[in-house]
Amino acid sequence: MVPDSMPARFEFFVARRYLRAKRKQVVISVITVISVLGVAAGVMALVVALAINNGFRNTLQKNLLGVSAHVNILEKEPGYGIQNWRELVEKLRTLPHVVGVAPTLFGAVGIAGAGPFEGANLKGIDVTSELSISDTLRQLKQGSLDRLRSPAGLPGIILGSRLAQKTGMTLNSTVGIISPQGELTPFGPQPSRRNFKVAGIFESGFYDIDANWAYTSMKAAQETLSLDDVVNAIELKIDDLNRASEVAAAAEKLVGPKLAATTWMEQNRQLLSALTMEKKVTVITIGLIELVAALNILITLVMMVMEKYRDIAVLISMGARREQIRNIFLFEGLIIGVVGTAIGLAAGYAVCYFADKYRWVRLDEQIYALSFVPFEPRLMEGIGVAVAAVFVSFLATLYPARNATRIAPAEVLRYE
Repeated sequence: MVPDSMPARFEFFVARRYLRAKRKQVVISVITVISVLGVAAGVMALVVALAINNGFRNTLQKNLLGVSAHVNILEKEPGYGIQNWRELVEKLRTLPHVVGVAPTLFGAVGIAGAGPFEGANLKGIDVTSELSISDTLRQLKQGSLDRLRSPAGLPGIILGSRLAQKTGMTLNSTVGIISPQGELTPFGPQPSRRNFKVAGIFESGFYDIDANWAYTSMKAAQETLSLDDVVNAIELKIDDLNRASEVAAAAEKLVGPKLAATTWMEQNRQLLSALTMEKKVTVITIGLIELVAALNILITLVMMVMEKYRDIAVLISMGARREQIRNIFLFEGLIIGVVGTAIGLAAGYAVCYFADKYRWVRLDEQIYALSFVPFEPRLMEGIGVAVAAVFVSFLATLYPARNATRIAPAEVLRYE
């Protein structure tokens, strides 16, 4: 009889011997190796795919929030701008969780530099307030914000790095800003041109921002766009991104019926929804690899039960319980699943580390907004993938393990 005190040790020992033993049927050994590699490939692919999705989502979110606010106060219907903006700014500063408030003025302009004429978005800012909202201007690639704070001579402008390249502008060069709104003349509105001195160049890492945005002082933007002392947006930064909707609801009560508060999630809903859907599709698609690996495990164990009919009959005749016979094959399937999962996790995290560090996968910035594919694997997702892979491997062992317990020793040994 097999001692009851060591059933698991006995079953695990036999399971390992069956997997390592040299069999007459080499096909089973080959299928076992394929099963391990199948589990490993599925785990590795899922870890890498989830890391890419996380990398894209986090990098895009970081870049977006580096140049935009968590909550924006805008006009419900575009009109003459927000006139009482100073009063609103002070009120909004008193809201819970608000750590920064900045009035801004946006306008579409044309840039005439040394290179081709380019369209751009001009953003008029109060430098001190903007620095409490955005991280982009804190560390300029070139230049400084001094000319925006206290302009002497030509007003200063900060260009995105890609915009500066396209227009052929360098630090301290003079650039012409053309506003289509212009001034009203007897012949109708005429575009106006004003010269600026390039005081700095910023790089956010987000192509659309670097290629289309320019910053200047609030006063210079109002004069360029031929507007009075108005703004068309008030930006809020909060201490907890998850409270953006709560803060937006509270802000709407303060700003009145003509203004609306929108969150960064609402403004980028399409992008975030696309990334979420992509993640779900990725999990389902690559999860099919695990099902193929589970099928290989099922085939391996079915063939092994057929090969080991005599051994199973002998073990039962010597006193092994049917539960122990079942557990032997359960352990075999779990060993395949655990070994494959461990290999897959190691390979997946290694690929993510080196691919992110050395930027193996390059992208076209104009299409994807990023210059390379970022990889950000998460520990909890890796644990979830591992648990799922082992669980699927376990399910694949149930049928062959159950068949092994149905062997009748007398019938098998009668002809031996």
